[in-house]
Order: sequence, then structure tokens, then C-alpha cells
Amino acid sequence: MPPESGRRVVGVERTGVTTTAAGPAGPGEASLWRIVAGAHASSVPQVRHAVRDLLRQHGLVGERYEELADGLLLIVSELVTNVVAHAALLTPQVTTEVTIGAGQVRVAVEDGHPYRPKAVQSDEGQTGGRGLMLVKSIALAAGGSCDVEQTGDGGKVIWASLPLPRE
Repeated sequence: MPPESGRRVVGVERTGVTTTAAGPAGPGEASLWRIVAGAHASSVPQVRHAVRDLLRQHGLVGERYEELADGLLLIVSELVTNVVAHAALLTPQVTTEVTIGAGQVRVAVEDGHPYRPKAVQSDEGQTGGRGLMLVKSIALAAGGSCDVEQTGDGGKVIWASLPLPRE
């Protein structure tokens, strides 16, 4: 997810998390936001809070959007945690994109590690390994989707898309 021309920094927190966006979306257009943070454990809540703030800025708050927001924030936490735990040596920064529009919210987390994980059931005795299965389950239960795609530079993007609640 390299920066495209025309993007501008819209907020930099003291914690080092940077959020960028294309200009305001026109009617019927999706808004794309990019959140970049260091690939370390303290970035997980920082990125989650940045996504929560974006949802609020777009009016996706209140009882109607509670299930959507909870699902998206858990997905973001799981995906950023996976980058920190499994790809930080090859990925000094974690890039999260949030796209809001076209009846859905899509979150995508990119890292530079070539391994492409699969959502699999874990052994009962394992304490980890359920993150991608959890992400996929949340997306499917909401009527959305989830996938893992290779990037042009040998890394991967894991994304999940959840539909906006109907009126």
C-alpha cells in the first residue's frame, strides 16, 4: 500500500501514529484512510483508537453501529497484533487502511513478511493461532468477507470487509 500522490497527512499523534487520507470523498465515493505506526506492541491500541476515531468522524456511532464497530476494532487489533508478533523483523512499520463507502467498511493491514497465513482451527491446547480464524468468523457472521493477498514487493495484505447496517 504505497502512498499515492494527492494524499495528505490529516493527523499525527505524539505516539508516532500517522493517519493520511485522500481529500474529502464526493457523493457516492468511498473515503480511504491510511494509518501508519511502528510494528511494536504499543501500536496495537494506538491503531485501534485511530480506527475508532475514523468511525466516529464518519458518524458510525451509536446503537445502530455498535456491532459493526466492535467487530472492526477486534479485527484491527488481531491483524495488527499478528504483524507485531510474526512480521516485525521484516516490517518496521504496520500500515492499516480503512475504506468507508459503497455500503461497507473495509480494513486492510499490510506487512512485508512473505508467509501467507491460512485461517485454521487450532488445537485446544494451543494458546495462540486463532487470530485469522477469528477475523474470518467475525467478517462472515456480519455478512462480509476476508482474504489474504500478496503484495508486489513480496509481503501481504490481510483484509476484512463488513457491510454497513441497513436503514
